[in-house]
Amino acid sequence: TPEDIVGVLEGRGWEAAIVKAADMEGMVDVKPTGILKCVDGRGSDNTSMCGPKMAGGIYAIAHNRHVTSLDGLKEITKEVAAKGHVPSVHGDHSSDMMGCGFFKLWLTGRFDDMGYPRPDFDADQGAKAVKEAGGFIEMHHGTHEEKVVLINLVENKTLEPNENDQRFIVDGWAAGKFDLDVPNSLVAAAATVEMLGG
Repeated sequence: TPEDIVGVLEGRGWEAAIVKAADMEGMVDVKPTGILKCVDGRGSDNTSMCGPKMAGGIYAIAHNRHVTSLDGLKEITKEVAAKGHVPSVHGDHSSDMMGCGFFKLWLTGRFDDMGYPRPDFDADQGAKAVKEAGGFIEMHHGTHEEKVVLINLVENKTLEPNENDQRFIVDGWAAGKFDLDVPNSLVAAAATVEMLGG
């Protein structure tokens, strides 16, 4: 429940509040042309932002399910497409495909103490597999200046990033759509923000 999420975040030292959808400016319908993308709030070469947001894009699904192989990543890419979304991962202007903080943390073992096995592939191999399976590779630019984390629980709705007013956007409802462990998915997203200095 939203109250449970607030309690967990406050227990981690965050300030948290519940905002009703009617009071949240900028909510849009999720569209099949929008990429299932990372929660990253920086600018992007992608203009179709009306897809669900998960930490690392489809890496969030692999991470939550303990999928560590390229074949498994390709299957997830196909699953995301079959469920009506454009699968994606991203890099950035300064670190190429290692520009996704979530993936970098996963690859370098920062989630080990949470029980997540590391991927058996690097960022370039992961991006190539996603692209080969029909996914999209997004490239971000600019520096991280996110001020807040928004966790959206309104099914089939999202918020679109604004590089001039950055925020991390996590569509918590999407974890349920992909049969993920929702609490673990949200904790991993929160841990990512913490470990990246947010």
